[in-house]
Amino acid sequence: MRSAALVLWLGAILNPALAAPSAVVLSCAVAYMPQRSTWVREVRIDWDQKAIRRVRIDGVEPYGFSLSPHGVMTAVDNERIQIDLRTRQWQSDFRGHATGQGRCETTSG
Repeated sequence: MRSAALVLWLGAILNPALAAPSAVVLSCAVAYMPQRSTWVREVRIDWDQKAIRRVRIDGVEPYGFSLSPHGVMTAVDNERIQIDLRTRQWQSDFRGHATGQGRCETTSG
């Protein structure tokens, strides 16, 4: 049921003009520490009326993903990623060696 609620929220908040099945594309400016570098990351989330079907980070589809109450958790290349879709915030961790934080904006995709 949590998946269905998140899907409804995605459609209503992020992209209300689109009917299901649909997608949202986010551009996330992520500041990585301790390197003090900023990377722009692209997140694409595909969903239908029942569930989120696919997540891609920079064109790469992770092996899997999990839903949190307000977003998505996944991992790509040893980077554990959490995206809060309600606040449009990115948080990530490279197994304790570096961290990333940033803000995401909806793009036309």
